[in-house]
Amino acid sequence: MMPAPNKPERPPVTVEARCVRLLAKADDPASLAPTIERRTLSRAANEVLIEVKAAAVNPSDVKAATGLMAYAIFPRTPGRDYAGIVIDGPAGSIGREVFGSSGDLGIRRDGTHATHLAVDADVVVERPKNLSWEEAAGIGVPFVTAMEGFRRAGKPDKDETVLVMGVNGKVGQAAVQIASWNGARVIGVVRKREAYEGHANSNVEVIDASATDVATRVRELTDGNGADIVFNTVGDPYFQAANKSLALRGRQILIAAIDRVVQFNILEFYRGQHTYVGIDTLGLSSTATGAVLRELAPGFAGGQLKPFPIKPSAIYQLEDAKRAFLAVAGSSRDRVILRPAGPG
Repeated sequence: MMPAPNKPERPPVTVEARCVRLLAKADDPASLAPTIERRTLSRAANEVLIEVKAAAVNPSDVKAATGLMAYAIFPRTPGRDYAGIVIDGPAGSIGREVFGSSGDLGIRRDGTHATHLAVDADVVVERPKNLSWEEAAGIGVPFVTAMEGFRRAGKPDKDETVLVMGVNGKVGQAAVQIASWNGARVIGVVRKREAYEGHANSNVEVIDASATDVATRVRELTDGNGADIVFNTVGDPYFQAANKSLALRGRQILIAAIDRVVQFNILEFYRGQHTYVGIDTLGLSSTATGAVLRELAPGFAGGQLKPFPIKPSAIYQLEDAKRAFLAVAGSSRDRVILRPAGPG
């Protein structure tokens, strides 16, 4: 008896997507001139087509739009983070509620600031049911950056102290959440007197860098030992304080820089047996980013990790993309979100 022929897959769905488009590099954020274009979009054989419910705006989106990333292409649709529903894809994928991020989306290829997005089927992650679309879209870059830093430096444990410099920034808050989720003691550094603003699974001691010598205070709080990990989200302004705060065999994670060159005491470095870890999530593929998000998802599902609060005033329609970009460029502490659904 002849076997029944395989049922042919139906042809890919084609949609007319509405997309934010950056046609050319802007000299500065105020000069940004995003347009809305309609573009025909469908998936390739190994991809899923997603109806985007929410997409975050990150500082890297603004930097790429203003020429600070030489490899960013123009014209393009910006956006790295997203959450949405799969409307077309391989068998069993349609209807999945997913979220994701990537180092190349919105930078080297068209990204998430659109009504629809096509990505490889194996890179999307199931959206935790306890998160809204906007909350899920806001996880991406900050939490991936923090988690990748700990993956590379070695995840902290209950016997270690983590010092987070720039603790109230989005990556700083993500680092606090992940470190305290893993049982570590967390100390935060702020540049002016203020409390820690984010979620944590244990108490976070805060050092005001404007009033106290950071390294001296860290030593006082750790019986002279110092911090096992310093997560430096600011870069060179805290580089020396971070070094002086490190315990023997301590690790400093670096994700940013203002000035590219710093004074480096090589004797202090090797005598302390220190490790420096540089993290650039723009170098992570969609697949690598998906693996990080899958590791984080149980924490969100279980409540140990919390998404950033999304204020209604920080949610914008696609047509208001410039205002959203300017909010991020203006150092807004809000997690800024685009909601693609809107007038046709």
